Amino acid sequence: MSLQATTWQTVGPYFRIGLEWLFGNDIAAGVDGQKIQISGRVLDADGKPIPDAMLEFWQANSQGKYAHPEDTQDKPIEPNFQGFCRLPTDEGGRFRFLTIKPGRVPGPDGKLQAPHIVVSVFMRGLLRRLVTRIYFPDDPANQDDFALNLVDPARRVTLIARKGQASESHFEWNVMMQGPEETVFFDC
Repeated sequence: MSLQATTWQTVGPYFRIGLEWLFGNDIAAGVDGQKIQISGRVLDADGKPIPDAMLEFWQANSQGKYAHPEDTQDKPIEPNFQGFCRLPTDEGGRFRFLTIKPGRVPGPDGKLQAPHIVVSVFMRGLLRRLVTRIYFPDDPANQDDFALNLVDPARRVTLIARKGQASESHFEWNVMMQGPEETVFFDC
């Protein structure tokens, strides 16, 4: 019998071990595109911060191409574009990262999706990650996005970032783990 943990068994209070080299808060340093900052908090059902969660972010570049070998689109990729980062939450459940607004990528039917960032949530008490998305407010492509259209219109607000008060390039988005304002999570 092997006692080696599989990847989905690494969530919990020990997820930092061996993963800190992946932590970073700038997904797209030195690449072209509309620079943005996203900040928020991970909160429990009572609105209390979760200080030991980890968030993983994946996104396409401004042209709509992922920095991944399986993205075979004939679109340019910049050498410095990572398109990925992991962030632990702080004692107040807060996180913040810098990036660019992603371009549109094809969906399962080939139709373009609205610009979005894929988010995985890891934390104590979860045996498997939770997957959600961040969309951008007032983007006309949101109306036709296949994933957003799977969600009840009253619940879509949990997926759409709010414009921050600091500047036009700042967005705020929180993860609510449970309760009436629970973030929509996708079964992936």
